[in-house]
Amino acid sequence: MALNDIQNRHCTTSRWDFSDLNALFINCTLKRSPQMSHTDGLARISQEIMEKNGVSVETVRAVDHPIATGVMPDMREHGWAEDAWPEIFEKVKAAEILVLLSPIWLGEKSSVCTTVIERLYGNSSQLNDAGQYAYYGRVGGCLITGNEDGAKHCAMNILYSLQHLGYVIPPQADAAWLGEAGPGPSYMDDGSGGPENDFTNRNTTFMTWNLLHMARMIKDAGGIPAHGNQRSEWDAGCRFDFENPEYR
Repeated sequence: MALNDIQNRHCTTSRWDFSDLNALFINCTLKRSPQMSHTDGLARISQEIMEKNGVSVETVRAVDHPIATGVMPDMREHGWAEDAWPEIFEKVKAAEILVLLSPIWLGEKSSVCTTVIERLYGNSSQLNDAGQYAYYGRVGGCLITGNEDGAKHCAMNILYSLQHLGYVIPPQADAAWLGEAGPGPSYMDDGSGGPENDFTNRNTTFMTWNLLHMARMIKDAGGIPAHGNQRSEWDAGCRFDFENPEYR
């Protein structure tokens, strides 16, 4: 996926160094490899912008892996014979930027995307070195494709879920492409107009740079300040600005 002139100019004129950042894209298509994923086609714009800025980018197509259903860190400990999530979670932990990709089915994000978010939730109670929840200091976004309405609904659901788990959501952290309602060409199909769509290209570009800038600011600041948001301190009895009932 070649970037357009504006996107290339943004990359060549950037004065920021993002080369120490890692980004993970989890593609929640229903199609197993090597089938073409239209959602992956849209994601390539964002990925190429990041790569041109030195970011280490990795993509996981979730449906290619035996991710068990559940909300525990390792479902093999709860009766499942296979569970690839613990290995995928290591990639999540290594990434300052997480982007979830989903097609629209029946107006909703894919069932695969729901499973991924549930598994992210299963790890969310883990703590970082500062005693905060595991995803503090990381940023999240999403990309949506489909041939029916629901892009903003899907984005609202995904971005709410990510921020609830601890991710920072920068301004305009989503982008989407919708084809004609009903049967018709999808994003990567000849004549769809998807790769040339100015609205989608603009929003995908803005999302990508906002993710980069927010991740840069947070990493340079040493993460989200650890005060008033430490689960470890709360469990130990610290109530921050609330009176501690144990010491009345």
